[in-house]
Amino acid sequence: MPNANEDNPSALSQVQRRAVSELLRVSPVADELARRFRAAGFSLALVGGSVRDALLGRLGNDLDFTTDARPEDVLKIVRPWADSVWEVGIAFGTVGCQKHARVDDSDQHFQIEVTTYRSEAYDRTSRKPEVSYGDSIEQDLVRRDFTVNAMAVALPEKEFIDPHGGLEDLAARVLRTPNTPEESFSDDPLRMMRAARFAAQLDFEVAPDVVAAMTAMSERIEIVSAERVRDELNKLLLSAYPRKGLALLVDTGLADHVLPELPALRLESDEHHRHKDVYEHSLIVLEQAIELEENGPDLTLRLAALLHDIGKPKTRRFESDGRVSFHHHEVVGAKMTKKRMTALKYSNELVKDVSRLVELHLRFHGYGTGEWTDSAVRRYVRDGGPLLSRLHKLTRSDCTTRNKRKANALSRAYDGLEERIERLQEQEELDAIRPALDGNEIMEILSVGPGPVIGQAYKFLLELRLENGPMERDAAVAELKEWWAAQV
Repeated sequence: MPNANEDNPSALSQVQRRAVSELLRVSPVADELARRFRAAGFSLALVGGSVRDALLGRLGNDLDFTTDARPEDVLKIVRPWADSVWEVGIAFGTVGCQKHARVDDSDQHFQIEVTTYRSEAYDRTSRKPEVSYGDSIEQDLVRRDFTVNAMAVALPEKEFIDPHGGLEDLAARVLRTPNTPEESFSDDPLRMMRAARFAAQLDFEVAPDVVAAMTAMSERIEIVSAERVRDELNKLLLSAYPRKGLALLVDTGLADHVLPELPALRLESDEHHRHKDVYEHSLIVLEQAIELEENGPDLTLRLAALLHDIGKPKTRRFESDGRVSFHHHEVVGAKMTKKRMTALKYSNELVKDVSRLVELHLRFHGYGTGEWTDSAVRRYVRDGGPLLSRLHKLTRSDCTTRNKRKANALSRAYDGLEERIERLQEQEELDAIRPALDGNEIMEILSVGPGPVIGQAYKFLLELRLENGPMERDAAVAELKEWWAAQV
């Protein structure tokens, strides 16, 4: 079987050294499993992303294998060996299991998937593949999405198998398909989004013929389920270089079908006339939000940063003085965000959080040079709620002006707001803003039972709390009685 890059031994030796080091680390698990398959009369090979990551020097503990054994045989082999086994993907020829092992003097858990050689093609009108099993690893590799994912290492011999030049493409940092792009994308249109995702994850370029096929076939993505599209979009957004993948989705027309609100921003100039367009501004805001992340990639923040201005196209107005305005675009954008994320089958909680951030992202600009009252600061904290930390990051990221004086002024103003929030939090426990009286106490004081009036009274007391800060109980009781007297 041919090996790629034989004419460039230095490049080959460099990646092979990385791969050997990674494979030696997982050998206690991989080789042991391979020997069990061999004893049962079958072959086993590390495959796909696992080989790619080994060559890149970053193989984790999630290992993908391929075999000529059928799923029922795989189950017989792995059940006595693995700590746990699952059959969620068995309809597609995949058996999953977990194995605990002692590696590098530490206890580690390995997530393993073993998939029978496959040679399926997708029904051109179906969202699901019609699985048929293959008889050789060559059949299996040619049906994979990209050449860098179409390499294998036969075990336990550790024979490198690369019939499509994946190693050469890996060294060149380019994404190509084993078959023609048209055939590959016809088999599974989601691979077009995977091209954008891998470009974003690996910082690779996509081969021109692949880009051309993505552009020509972009509408084919519409037969793919919303859940699969959503999952690929999430992986892209959570990657190291999401801008690269998003730009590819927009440039090829794929975004017109899966996230049309994004390319729509290319036509708009924002109200400051400081950016080429709102699309470019939104990508910059996303990048700046990523720089502010503290505990790894934050999908909620990244979605909010990307979508925060999608209401602008619908709210654009040309004013008599020549300015362009986008009044209430945050409110319109929040509704559009909810609609798009719901269509992509995001969880209700995530839809709610991202939409809320989009709705609140302009709130700070009413702060100006710091003239907010304590009441306004309390309301800002109340409205931000558990999203307040993300709102801080989104608001700071939304400043993309090239005017350093203005940018510094905005930064200082937000510093001042955060300092005021911190002082008030110390004084008033802002994170748990509530009236001095709860619903039961209100009913007892007013001598009334449950009903709408209790909610109205609670809202009245909450407004007092926001306006004036903490109240003593006696003062709250007096205010409640005075309010009640005016109602009856």
